[in-house]
Amino acid sequence: MTHAPLPVVRLKPKTDARRLRFGHPWVYDNELVTDRRTKAIAPGSLAVVEDAGRQVIGLAAINPNSKLFARLLDPNPETVIDQAWFAAKLTTALAHRDRMFAEPFYRLIHAEADGLPGVIIDRFGDTIVIQPNAAWADTRVDELAAAVVDVTKVSNVLKNAAGRARSLEGLDDESAVLHGAAPTGPVPVPMNGAVYMADLTGGQKTGLFFDQRPNQAFLQSISKDARVLDVFSHVGGFGLAALAAGADSAIAVDGSEAALDLATQGAAAMGKDGQFSTQKGDAFDVMAQLTTDAATFDVVICDPPAFAPSRKSLEAGLRAYEKTAKMASALAAPQGYLVLCSCSHAAELSKFQAACTRGIGRAGRQAQLIHTGYAGADHPLMPALAESGYLKALFFRMLD
Repeated sequence: MTHAPLPVVRLKPKTDARRLRFGHPWVYDNELVTDRRTKAIAPGSLAVVEDAGRQVIGLAAINPNSKLFARLLDPNPETVIDQAWFAAKLTTALAHRDRMFAEPFYRLIHAEADGLPGVIIDRFGDTIVIQPNAAWADTRVDELAAAVVDVTKVSNVLKNAAGRARSLEGLDDESAVLHGAAPTGPVPVPMNGAVYMADLTGGQKTGLFFDQRPNQAFLQSISKDARVLDVFSHVGGFGLAALAAGADSAIAVDGSEAALDLATQGAAAMGKDGQFSTQKGDAFDVMAQLTTDAATFDVVICDPPAFAPSRKSLEAGLRAYEKTAKMASALAAPQGYLVLCSCSHAAELSKFQAACTRGIGRAGRQAQLIHTGYAGADHPLMPALAESGYLKALFFRMLD
């Protein structure tokens, strides 16, 4: 059986193809020659990408409705994207995670860096959650799920369709069970000696953020006997890690009652509920009230959502990070510690650090930077794609 040849999309004459040949996986709509034919390609379809001289660059997934017009999948234009292809990518990814982690709780696929552009896969023991955030993966999610079961032998595979990335691709927000069944309640996740409760069907993203694992581990080195304030805590990420390392107390602040309930359940599962409390509310309002009350803490952590999710929002985002640093600085005890995080890829490290430094200075405080942390190694960075290195965590020790 012969297949119809794939459509071809071609770079504009002044587009530099070297970036793509050296590993960058994205081709934007303004880099391609587009006409009625290319714009009529169905989202999620495959096409061959050529440079302006008609030399093949590779096989790509196409979405004419997105500014990110083509995502390169393989340098071989004749590659067949099927269950076996998915299984090969998953096997490679799994070998790395199996070597790193004694228990099956981790990010299994980190999108482009693991060879599956736009795809996030997190593992929670016997259940896996897939976020197919690109049209090509969404149309092939059943094949992907079958490959996941074949490679990992898990019993349950869920599809999480929430999030901004899917809307940018023109995709729906309907989640589903792809294999097995959804858990009937939150799943306990052991990490750094703490226990986190992950809601895999109604929580944020896939249910838990694995990326902060090494930063939470570093926090544990400064948490013994400490009074800890965990702002933007979600399900208690830093606060519970601190308690597991001998912190005296931890307060979790978040705007989500559901997330705080899960954090409380996690503390109870650890036998630390007597040392753990929560405060629901806007983070800035809560920090302002704590300052009015003259409260201070030995360790203050702020891990907010992305204040700068795009370049367009960068300046406003940096101002928000500066404000966060200023307000959090006021709550850190003399010679205490301040941890400031950013998951905004648009706010690269130097800009984020400068904003934090300004905020600390505006609070009239002095600090030394003692550690810079990034996402864990189950969130590999694609060297050619700066956006894959989104997470930064700055650990400051207050000098006054």
